[in-house]
Amino acid sequence: MPTKVHKEYVKEFDKWIEKKKEYHFQENPPPQFKENDIWWTSIGVNVGYEEDGKHDKFIRPVLVLKKFNRELFLGIPMSTKIKDNRYYIEVTIAEKIVSVLISQIRVFSAKRLQDKLAELDSKDFEKVKSEVVKMISFSSLPKQRGRG
Repeated sequence: MPTKVHKEYVKEFDKWIEKKKEYHFQENPPPQFKENDIWWTSIGVNVGYEEDGKHDKFIRPVLVLKKFNRELFLGIPMSTKIKDNRYYIEVTIAEKIVSVLISQIRVFSAKRLQDKLAELDSKDFEKVKSEVVKMISFSSLPKQRGRG
């Protein structure tokens, strides 16, 4: 049953579950990929403000940040939206400025990879890695008091 989020956007959870089963049980080996690749990746329909995929395959461009093995990688969803936000890192792909959404970083199965879109140039890749390290650096956080 679709769940409405906004007037114009409906989250198709049931359709995603069926597609997710297809990806899980596929017998073909996952494609070869490497760090700094950008792949159309089936990220699905997610909860709340987690980034969703689009279209019938629930896909979105994802940057491969760290390859763990041929089956798993740490990836970051991307968007054509540009925001003045420390979690939207601007990079250039095919002479177009896009965003890497570092707050949406997560582990992906290589079974979700659909088609290779591009490779991020080394300068932009280093910039993204640096911003991820800054984001997860706990030394810069203020100390919390009380229960929080």
